Amino acid sequence: MTTAGLLLAAGAGRRMGTPKALVHDPDGTSWLRRSVRVLLDGGCGPVHVVLGAGAEDARVLVADLPVEVVVADDWDSGMGASLRAGLLAVADASGGSDTVLVSLVDLPDVGASVVARVLAAGTGPAALARASYDGEPGHPVLLGADHLAPLVATLHGDVGAKPYLAGHDVTLVECGDLATGRDRDTR
Repeated sequence: MTTAGLLLAAGAGRRMGTPKALVHDPDGTSWLRRSVRVLLDGGCGPVHVVLGAGAEDARVLVADLPVEVVVADDWDSGMGASLRAGLLAVADASGGSDTVLVSLVDLPDVGASVVARVLAAGTGPAALARASYDGEPGHPVLLGADHLAPLVATLHGDVGAKPYLAGHDVTLVECGDLATGRDRDTR
């Protein structure tokens, strides 16, 4: 079985001033392309990218990469909507992934080594793990197939997986030696 990668990149990036899927570092590195490569190089496949704000421009950035693009039409209602769209697309896709690794586009220092370490925590239908940084839970988050339908049922508006994860025994995988895990909201 495989672990599907799910990259959430649908938000408008209001504090950033542009959708984060369209942000480039000063050296020209696209956050979206880098984030896809991190999932692929870390051991995920297939990779699904959830887009919303700026979807058409963002789609062009990953057109040559082996990804499935999912457009969350209701992306502006919040992260819950984007996560739901992505998880439903992964569940509908062929390929039989028994786990999904969820990451965010705005984690510039999270690399493939973090993804690989979280995957090493164990995959399978009952898996539930997430990276932690100096003991603080963060992303990416590993979800076994047994958790997908119950999680999707809880997602709405700007409510993501946090309440679901709080109610379950989640394996924390310390990655503070590899990255800070901090998301970027401003340039």
